[in-house]
Amino acid sequence: MSNESSHWYTSDGEPAYTVERSDGKGYRNTTLRDAKKLGLLPSVTTILSVAAKPGLQNWLQQQAILAALTLPRNENESEEDYLERVMQDSKATGRAAAERGTRIHEIIESYFDQVYMPEKPAYLDEIDKILSLTFGNQLWKSERSFAKYGFGGKVDLSANGFVVDFKTTEKDLDKVEPYHEHEMQLAAYRMGLDMPTARCAIIFVNGNTNQVKLCEIGSADLENAWECFKIGRASCRER
Repeated sequence: MSNESSHWYTSDGEPAYTVERSDGKGYRNTTLRDAKKLGLLPSVTTILSVAAKPGLQNWLQQQAILAALTLPRNENESEEDYLERVMQDSKATGRAAAERGTRIHEIIESYFDQVYMPEKPAYLDEIDKILSLTFGNQLWKSERSFAKYGFGGKVDLSANGFVVDFKTTEKDLDKVEPYHEHEMQLAAYRMGLDMPTARCAIIFVNGNTNQVKLCEIGSADLENAWECFKIGRASCRER
């Protein structure tokens, strides 16, 4: 469950996140130039990165403010130097949060792939419970990839008629709700998987408290989100 930002897929739905270096010494991240040359398709999240993300921007601004509140200004430190230090501190917080989120996604993927775990985090049992209560017993498959309608993607969890995406958070789960880009992501996933009427949900996971929260997206919201996504997709092709 790697971060899909600037990720690319072949027309067969295979991930093409990296390409071989010209000197033959290892691999590097795939660039837009590589994608055009190889005829690769952008991921759903690459397309969504074209649009503004108010939820993410608000969070980044909050981290910068918190850094300013907790970092004392050094004696004789210029305003420019102080602001730079605040920004670096807030970026470090963001990187740490991203790393924790990636780790939790990897654990969830391994769990649904039935990889042996000597110690199983408690939130995995909570995920099982909430999935069963909401959708019944399903044959869930993790990390199913696709390429269709000019874009590709890899879905956290899916079953016949169901699509689920995981989001990690350190907030009180009573205070988290899906953003519009989450709805667009799910709408694109269900279309890409040839399940246009699939029920879709975001599951928020707080690894600190082992709590989870499932938010199912209504069909009308998904249909609206798909129309919005198509606008973003067209914009992405024009870049």
